[in-house]
Amino acid sequence: MTMNFFNPVTTQTWTNGRHHVRCVKIIQETFDVRTFCFMAEQPVMFFFKPGQFVTLELEIDTQPIMRSYTISSSPSVPYSFSITVKQVPGGHVSNWLHANLKVGDELVVHGPVGNFNSIDFPAEKVLFLSGGVGITPLMSMTRWFFDTNANVDVEFIHSARAPRDVIYHRELVHMFSRIPEFKLHIVCEKKDDIGEAWAGYRGFLTQPMLELMAPDFLEREIFCCGPTPYMNAIKAILRANNYDMDHYHEESFGATPMDVQEDVLELAEQAEVAAEQAEPEDLINIEFAQSNKSVRIQPGETVHAAAAKLGLHIPKACGMGICGTCRVELKSGEVEMEHNGGITDEDIEEGYILSCCSKPKGDLVVDF
Repeated sequence: MTMNFFNPVTTQTWTNGRHHVRCVKIIQETFDVRTFCFMAEQPVMFFFKPGQFVTLELEIDTQPIMRSYTISSSPSVPYSFSITVKQVPGGHVSNWLHANLKVGDELVVHGPVGNFNSIDFPAEKVLFLSGGVGITPLMSMTRWFFDTNANVDVEFIHSARAPRDVIYHRELVHMFSRIPEFKLHIVCEKKDDIGEAWAGYRGFLTQPMLELMAPDFLEREIFCCGPTPYMNAIKAILRANNYDMDHYHEESFGATPMDVQEDVLELAEQAEVAAEQAEPEDLINIEFAQSNKSVRIQPGETVHAAAAKLGLHIPKACGMGICGTCRVELKSGEVEMEHNGGITDEDIEEGYILSCCSKPKGDLVVDF
């Protein structure tokens, strides 16, 4: 590496979009968790808000697959970024990454995006609550606070199955041993079969435990990430104590809930009926400029659905306006876009939309 790598004139800054990166390091955190570290071939300053995520663009068994992962590193180390992946039994992408991704491999990422971050919700006192691999966005925030000497009082409570499953354990102990305002608490859920010495909290996190660890939890800004049952239990405790939920923030990625799947099926049936009843003059024309294709769709259908009808594959991961993968440029026309943080105000001003959650108000021309 030459000093030119650090030349601010030639160094680019990371912005939300599609980027080619190379895996430069793999760290075995626990027996089933690995951290994958990435850099760009040309020097890039990876600036993002701690807690945000990227979406990997992969090809597995000849099929294109998108999957979102939280950035676990801190923007205070700007020339690389990392994701931490737990190998899930039956997990198609996590198992593939553990088995196949090697140092030197290149792939494409989209992002960074996400409303779950510590920059947009500044506070003097915060409480981090994490379960399992849900620790990753909170680790990014903690590393940022530590590296920048932030004047923040941090209570960090992490739940794991057993001591051997605590991700980043040694690094957490190191950071929290050096700053009096940082306090770390670890709960091991297994009570009887931990299989190793453990003098800390055991079982599932309860209100009495929470009161012992963070007696002033009702006064803190709370960031929570973990399995859905874990987060539901936390919210139940907070609501039972009349906590102001405007100061509660959570992040999760997982399987689509059954009730949402049922809603989707019902909406699909309704759409079929509506299609049969639609008048030709009510249909909206969507033109895809690069592909030189167009299609007429019903009011209420998304731009992404229009592309699919033409056999055009706009990359998509979450389908809910979170990940930002399906971003396209709108050349003309207007849309109604209900996103969940997957696109910035700057991108919108420049004419970009998220195709998965954008419904045309009239005829459109899309640059795809």
